[in-house]
Amino acid sequence: MTKKRGAAKSSKPTPRRRPLRRLRRFALWCVLVCVVSTCLAALVHSRIAPNPTHYMREEARRLGGIEWRWVDIDDVAPVMARAVVAAEDADFCIHWGFDMRAIRSVIERGETRGASTLSQQTVKNVYLWQDRSWARKALEALMTPLIEALWSKRRIIEVYLNIAEFDEGVFGIKAAARHYFGVSPDALSARQAARLAALLPDPKDRSASQPSAWVRKRAGAIMDGAATIRRDGRSGCFED
Repeated sequence: MTKKRGAAKSSKPTPRRRPLRRLRRFALWCVLVCVVSTCLAALVHSRIAPNPTHYMREEARRLGGIEWRWVDIDDVAPVMARAVVAAEDADFCIHWGFDMRAIRSVIERGETRGASTLSQQTVKNVYLWQDRSWARKALEALMTPLIEALWSKRRIIEVYLNIAEFDEGVFGIKAAARHYFGVSPDALSARQAARLAALLPDPKDRSASQPSAWVRKRAGAIMDGAATIRRDGRSGCFED
């Protein structure tokens, strides 16, 4: 009777393959943990206010403190939300997180920035970091549809308004309204809201209370845009 050779040897992994299998399992486990953690965080933040962002904490350490306090969107003048949408993302209500028309326009002009939606900016500010690396952009692209799926459009605007930077060390619409105009956010006028929106996304070199000619002109265009999106229904997704 002949013996079968080689059968026992092929059934066991070689010593070299075992570390590779462990490494693959560990990598898959890390990916799974990251995915689950991200989904849970997004789900929680659909109802509960996020903590101060990474950038806010960095600025607090650098400056010795920041001005910031959360405010519900119900306590913000509706014109403020319309002004920010008109300034940063006029088609906010009709896209799913990415404005493909704006992206194509930027590509055609040969530029590298300018098509980021409010949803993308919110994801970057809440969960990621500020540089323009491809790694951050990739994570932003993966997380934006998740936020769009789990959060309402009104919630995205609410979070954005609460974490946006309006001056050095001044974060969120509540601090900004007090800092520039000495009013609560529900008392902002259309002109004040437009001037605050005109500061974005470069607030450290602009002022809403002492606006330059450029800020005045930009604010005027934003006021017109805010009225337009209200009139044509493009503000309906975030207004009661």
